[in-house]
Amino acid sequence: MIGLLVALAGGFGAVIRFIVDAQFGHWAPRGRLLLGTAVINITGSFALGLLVGVWTFHGGDPQIRQLIGTGFLGGYTTFSTAAVEAVRLGRAQRWLAFAVHTAGMLVLSVASAALGFWLGAL
Repeated sequence: MIGLLVALAGGFGAVIRFIVDAQFGHWAPRGRLLLGTAVINITGSFALGLLVGVWTFHGGDPQIRQLIGTGFLGGYTTFSTAAVEAVRLGRAQRWLAFAVHTAGMLVLSVASAALGFWLGAL
């Protein structure tokens, strides 16, 4: 039963990702700035860091962790899209955008996860 609930939560996370990406697409047309994917991965990393910090230091139901962490946030975040966007920037020889996108996404996602973990531990 938990597998079905995780799948449903993942589907919900994917729908939220679609909505967030579409909203940022209005502000920054795809191909110019890759804001949607960056915002999604950075906020998703923060949320997972926060939840893991809470669960690590304050406990929590393992099934809820699976539902939120694996399900919802797994469906919400999108590392593969970030990787493909980096490849597209490289193929277009947009080297500065490639470097900013790739390094920025990694650094900001890890920093957001660390901040979330720290806050969750309080």
